[in-house]
Amino acid sequence: MSQVASPGPETGRSPWIWHGWTIQTCRTPAVQGRPQALLIHGFGASIGHWRHTIPALADVAEVHALDLLGFGASAKPRSRLADEPEQPGAVRYCFDLWAEQVADYVLGPMAASGGAGPLHLVGNSIGGVIALHAARLLRDRGHPPAQVILIDCAQRTLDRKRIGELRGPERWSRPLLPALVRQRWLIAPLFTLLARPAFIRSVLARAYPSGANLDAALVELLHRPAREPGAVESFRGFVNLFDDHLAPELLADLALPVRMIWGAEDPWESPEEARRWAERYPCVRDLQVLEGLGHCPHDEGPERVNPLLRRWISG
Repeated sequence: MSQVASPGPETGRSPWIWHGWTIQTCRTPAVQGRPQALLIHGFGASIGHWRHTIPALADVAEVHALDLLGFGASAKPRSRLADEPEQPGAVRYCFDLWAEQVADYVLGPMAASGGAGPLHLVGNSIGGVIALHAARLLRDRGHPPAQVILIDCAQRTLDRKRIGELRGPERWSRPLLPALVRQRWLIAPLFTLLARPAFIRSVLARAYPSGANLDAALVELLHRPAREPGAVESFRGFVNLFDDHLAPELLADLALPVRMIWGAEDPWESPEEARRWAERYPCVRDLQVLEGLGHCPHDEGPERVNPLLRRWISG
């Protein structure tokens, strides 16, 4: 397995205070007129999941990445579900929240960085849905990105709006799931079970079918934030997103270019559904399905993904 790529001394990490919460961010130096790329991680991940991407893009773009609220080294406030009353310090984890975070970062720290080149949003898994939603927010604020790049974008099969696609017992039993996972007495021990390094490695073995770059550093990248206070609460907030934005509704509302990279062996996000998106939505300009790779091809096969990112961003 390969060694972890270092972001290099030119990459700086710094906190950004957003609505009173501390958000971890990083960036490479600004160069006037050079494209700006903002990398948005997926569930359970963080800035470090772009360990092979940031150094590969640093000579063609001003690269930014951030930890979404509730993940990585960012704050992890108490969760509040949609039907629960307001509580001091609590937050409703949802795609509106994270897209707002991304849009505010673009119009705040990124705009002030001095680069001011065309903006490219790059998202993996749920980061893809967030990138699409943030692109819509930025468009409505008069600052549309040049393009959005989706890497195995989350298809959110557990959303209530997709329940009609289920069959048999799975269809009638699905409504029971939200009633269970909202309960803190259940979520806490479940999270303890799922956050064990051995379990994390077993999930990564499915996500990285080739085994490439599935190393101890990757396991620690996901395990470290899970040991922090508040991690159970952000987990509770995320697993209760049963009625939120879906990628198709966002794609249907965008005209700006969207390009997609997909691992052909992704065990959760179907390449066939990605192909249907490419056929159905005019904004999708390209889809590259990479054989042998899974849910995180940017980390599992960076030697195949980085040339695509470099060409799309610099071109």
